Amino acid sequence: MSGYPSKKMGIDSRAKSAFLWGIVGFLSFLVLVQGYALLAEPIVTLAQALGIGLLVGLGAGAGAYLLEPQLAARAVNRAKE
Repeated sequence: MSGYPSKKMGIDSRAKSAFLWGIVGFLSFLVLVQGYALLAEPIVTLAQALGIGLLVGLGAGAGAYLLEPQLAARAVNRAKE
């Protein structure tokens, strides 16, 4: 509890959710690259992996931000059926 009135300060829940999904996408990509490097020869350098991971994270965050309202509406419609 931050002590601030609701919706007055801070980041809104939709943007926070998208940011967290972006972090999950970024870290998941890095884990997959590291796992592949452990099993076989590394296919990218650390700098390349971080750059590609950043793009994956941005894509995941943007996708989450854009698709969340549509998925929520679909869930509400399915609950009414």
